[in-house]
Amino acid sequence: MIPFSPPRIDDKIINEVTAALKSGWITTGPRTKDFEKKITAYCGNKATLCLNSATAGLEIMLRWFGVKEGDEVILPAYTYSATANVIIHCGAKPVFVDVNKNDFNISVIEIEKAINSNTKVIMPVDFAGLPCDYNEINALAINHKNTFKAANEIQKKLGRILVLSDAAHSFGANYNQKKTGSLTDVSVFSFHAVKNLTTAEGGAVALNLPEPFDNNEVYKYLCVKTLHGQNKDALAKTQKGNWRYDIVEAGYKCNMTDISAAIGLVELERYDNDTLVKRKRIATKYKSLLTDSRIEFPIYETTNKQSCYHLLPLRIIGITEVQRDALIQFIANKDVSVNVHFIPVPMMSFYKNLGYDVKNYPVTFDNYSREISLPLFYDLTNEQIETVCRVFLKALNDVCK
Repeated sequence: MIPFSPPRIDDKIINEVTAALKSGWITTGPRTKDFEKKITAYCGNKATLCLNSATAGLEIMLRWFGVKEGDEVILPAYTYSATANVIIHCGAKPVFVDVNKNDFNISVIEIEKAINSNTKVIMPVDFAGLPCDYNEINALAINHKNTFKAANEIQKKLGRILVLSDAAHSFGANYNQKKTGSLTDVSVFSFHAVKNLTTAEGGAVALNLPEPFDNNEVYKYLCVKTLHGQNKDALAKTQKGNWRYDIVEAGYKCNMTDISAAIGLVELERYDNDTLVKRKRIATKYKSLLTDSRIEFPIYETTNKQSCYHLLPLRIIGITEVQRDALIQFIANKDVSVNVHFIPVPMMSFYKNLGYDVKNYPVTFDNYSREISLPLFYDLTNEQIETVCRVFLKALNDVCK
């Protein structure tokens, strides 16, 4: 069986995790703090907080901004449910909009149509590793500042809609020669097991707030908020006689462990010169073999964008959702793992029961109905790629005659 996206676990990672275990620091400690600093240096943002998931990072930032019942958050209909779920958790309303026809990313035109006085946050999603149109999205937030109604001191300080990027797919991608994490107010990365850079489970909040915000002060506050509201973490309490602490709010528990950070440190060290090089080579190999005119390849590079090649989401011209599902079954029967990214959130039972209807997002549904993601992972061999392509083309010819 050719798997879809297993993590890269080699001796270098195993040795670093073993070193973390032997150090005695298995929860948040020196490796996590080092990982945060190295992410900040890599991305070029102002401060970084590592957490146990991207989902936690998105929700924490919504709560930091004071998003609540009666507020609206704009997001693409084409995303994973986590992007929408965190809005629901805060009591706010997800406002889905459609995506671009040429790629899978949120449409700037549709965002602008959805902005009103209840809009507090725009949440673009960098689908498959390609950055969204951040210059235009950032401009929308600024241009609509007179529409914005601040409800707390943080919102007054920003004075406009917050742009909170769901950058779960796009660590290491570039936009106008800047890396994701430094493209807008706040970006949230995922380091889940299937991501380009993994920590097994994990994520990071890349703070890049404009003046007059002090991003380091925001970071310190978030450290407290994500550890029960406790004003000292375990590392701080190791100082001699520094045991006493206080609970300053009813916080959450979302910290990253040093075991996870140990994996991330190794992954980050070899990310640009090894991981991204290999992923690009694999995608290029696929494109050279899959020359059927019915296959639409994803956009990986434009004049101002460079993807991090997180996924290989193909779209097949002229097929139905039923045919796409038959293709997947045919391929699976040949022991090749493929996937679909994603079932649009408005198609999920919970959201349908809230009144959302995917018919209102025609580009989203069109993309989804004919999308198949092929295996893309570091250890994928040329022979495996050739097998995947052979099986895929046979499925296309047999099922979609």
